[in-house]
Amino acid sequence: MSFKEYKNLNLVQISNEILEYWKAHNTFEKSISTRKDSKDFVFFEGPPSANGMPGIHHVMARAIKDIFCRYKTLKGFKVERKAGWDTHGLPVELGVEKDLQISKEDIGSKISIEEYNDACKKAVMKYTDIWNELTERIGYWVDMDNPYITYKSKYIETVWWLIKKLYDDGLIYKGYSIQPYSPKAGTGLSSHELNQPGTYQDVTDTSVTAQFECVKETLPEKLKKYSQIYILAWTTTP
Repeated sequence: MSFKEYKNLNLVQISNEILEYWKAHNTFEKSISTRKDSKDFVFFEGPPSANGMPGIHHVMARAIKDIFCRYKTLKGFKVERKAGWDTHGLPVELGVEKDLQISKEDIGSKISIEEYNDACKKAVMKYTDIWNELTERIGYWVDMDNPYITYKSKYIETVWWLIKKLYDDGLIYKGYSIQPYSPKAGTGLSSHELNQPGTYQDVTDTSVTAQFECVKETLPEKLKKYSQIYILAWTTTP
């Protein structure tokens, strides 16, 4: 049996039609409401940071996560998918300080802690509209209306409760490791923060080589035949 070649495939049109159908029929919401008595499959999205624009790697990661949630839905589970926003991190603070033209030392004097926190909360949610648009455009099902936000007290208290629970169960131990540290920010740095633009710079430093003359009487016999012996010491931080 032969099949006629289909030459009018318009992927953009098909995508738009499916998205409109899902929206008109509340398909995502119904995938949950029609399974009220089904077994739960819990999904909390590892939250993106809304202070930066989404990239292709976010689309790829979400496509993979969506596969598992849709599979579990097809298997009859009730899959409530919780969105979230990552609002913590040194890049947020440094960005706000740059915009306000202040340093860490100015917080509490030139600007109050409350004003600084409010500026950070505003900056960290800068691109939420673009993220929401992308989420809908790529057909990623997740509850964007009730996200968890990491700067909210409820979230922070929950994390501390979990840490306490882990401690009580003997699952936390004290150890030591070498970490990069920022004297200016007064905090340790993650590998992601160390790869931020502008972290590394080419600088010109003074290189000094000092010459020390050896005392001839202290030299071994095989070196005493030379009239003068010197030791060179090199440093970049004289």
